[in-house]
Amino acid sequence: MSTGKGKKRVKNQPVLHEELKKQHGIFLTNTAWYFVQEQAIKEKTSASEYIETLIQQKRRETKD
Repeated sequence: MSTGKGKKRVKNQPVLHEELKKQHGIFLTNTAWYFVQEQAIKEKTSASEYIETLIQQKRRETKD
């Protein structure tokens, strides 16, 4: 997964997605949270980006 490394970061300009991210809260069990963290580490990304990727993939699947 691309992390946007090498791209210049400009305030209020999205780098990896077409829109800016905003802070949202979700509740997860410890088991789910640790799984997300482990998977994110394997993919060399953040937990937030890992969850974003899962959701975007699911959105693409449901559009078809």
